[in-house]
Amino acid sequence: MRLLVVEDERQLAAALKWGLESHGFTVDVVHTGPEALWAADENTYAAILLDVMLPGLNGYRVCQSLRQSGHSTPIMMLTAKDGEYDEAEGLDTGADDYLTKPFSYVVLVARIRALMRRGGAAQGTLEVGDLLLDPAARTCRRGERTIELTAREFAILECLARRRDLVVTKREILEQVWDANYDGDVNVVEVHVSSLRRKIDQPFGRQTLQTVRGMGYRLTGSHHA
Repeated sequence: MRLLVVEDERQLAAALKWGLESHGFTVDVVHTGPEALWAADENTYAAILLDVMLPGLNGYRVCQSLRQSGHSTPIMMLTAKDGEYDEAEGLDTGADDYLTKPFSYVVLVARIRALMRRGGAAQGTLEVGDLLLDPAARTCRRGERTIELTAREFAILECLARRRDLVVTKREILEQVWDANYDGDVNVVEVHVSSLRRKIDQPFGRQTLQTVRGMGYRLTGSHHA
């Protein structure tokens, strides 16, 4: 699940990125309103964390602009100010939730997951045959059997499940699951896909996670080994 953090205080932005990634999210960070508008157009995010007090184009205007241009991604406003007027303005411009600094990561993550359950990019359970993924709860089952996945494995599987029966390239997986600045070896994807197969397919006699030579990977419904 990929998040966009829009925060001009670079130390706080870096701390948010580290904290959220430790909870299994993939996080892109930008520091200005125009950068936020550009990133939201270029990428698909499960949620946007948007600081109110941005230089130039403030968070309220960024939120308003995103909504006017048709973006339905859940938006959580982050602010050091507290008061009914600020909250009303944030919600009036299209924000979905509002969190006052300082806050704990436990509260932040819980609120993000609640946003996802209510709607947006990660709404609902993904079903591929008898494989069920719940992105908001980050749980995976094959039938009645729970499958334990790492955060990275789950993110790759979610990426494939959202495009079931379609070929997804390694580069596309990298762009969705690793952050935007990753410039390492694309073959790191192979390692995680192999691990995924050992968990979601092999114990069940399935071949649902397929390699399409020279192209990428595809997740299908009900192929048996």
